[in-house]
Amino acid sequence: MNSVRAAGTSWVLDASTVLALLQEEPGANRVLDVLPRAAISTVNLSEVVGKLLDVGMPEVEISHVVGALGLETVPFGDETAWRAADLKLKTRGLGLSLGDRACLATGLVLGRPVLTADRAWTKLELPIRIECVR
Repeated sequence: MNSVRAAGTSWVLDASTVLALLQEEPGANRVLDVLPRAAISTVNLSEVVGKLLDVGMPEVEISHVVGALGLETVPFGDETAWRAADLKLKTRGLGLSLGDRACLATGLVLGRPVLTADRAWTKLELPIRIECVR
């Protein structure tokens, strides 16, 4: 896994998109398109790892598979935490989880578009682009 790189990354991925790619679900091709320029919040990375553990994938394999994606990992710091908390009120009607809000907050803090598999996000009016892969 790469630490934060300033240049070259243009997308923030939600856990749902990474899982769609790894499980070859609809939308995987779109994720593959942006992968060379993609980042993921450490909160969303934790979601991905947790889901893969849930299906019985060994930690060593998870580390190899996720590491091979070459994603920029973005720490969930104070500014992002505050942005995610602020989004709670704005997204309450859509039922977004903390992980969802962490992804959106990461996009907001970095000023980058967000890629998700959750259509509900496209109803949000935020100053960043939100694209659904399905």
